Amino acid sequence: MNPGAPNAAQIEELLARYPAVAALPAALRESVLAEHAVALQVPGGTLLFSEGQPCRGFPMVLKGEVRVARGAPNGRSLELYRVQHGELCVASTSCLFGHALLAAHGVSTEPCELILLDPQGFAQWTADEGFRRYVFGIFADRMAELMALAEAVAFQRLDQRLAGALLGHGAVLLTTHQQLADELGTVREIVTRLLKRFEREGWLILGRERIEIRDAAALRFLAGGQA
Repeated sequence: MNPGAPNAAQIEELLARYPAVAALPAALRESVLAEHAVALQVPGGTLLFSEGQPCRGFPMVLKGEVRVARGAPNGRSLELYRVQHGELCVASTSCLFGHALLAAHGVSTEPCELILLDPQGFAQWTADEGFRRYVFGIFADRMAELMALAEAVAFQRLDQRLAGALLGHGAVLLTTHQQLADELGTVREIVTRLLKRFEREGWLILGRERIEIRDAAALRFLAGGQA
């Protein structure tokens, strides 16, 4: 990571991606970006923040995607959500509001460009009612997603969750068994066993880092809780 002051093009991108930032009073917006913000460009696979560490700031994604997950002592992790351009990170937000340590870690899934506000800059922007309302609105949406995830983990069988994870990405998924296991909070061996079962049923064809969906209706039926 090579942090530096945001340039004019990055600020223009920020205002386009985050209308709530564009709606801030100009003096407040510009002073915070000048004094309390840095721009970061990172390759895929970069650890951006870690569990149990203080939050360094409030990230806003201009390009790319960040995977936010919670780890376990045995090395497994459960994906909580992903942050793309125009979205906010709940883990960072709650850490800054609550003055607590981070409860999750974030890794870039691809090359990313971000602007990071330091805690003081975040506090100044959230003093503005419009921006604060925007942050809490996104926070509420993310919390609803996390509640749905908790329900799925607690009450759905893993084969149902895997079937659901395979849907909605088109006819071909370019992913690995390990990536799916990380997303579902399980181990690769179990995902591989289930995928091979799905392949025997004729629902998909497995390749190297590639899954071709052949019967989306059957996967959708299973994801819905049907045998």
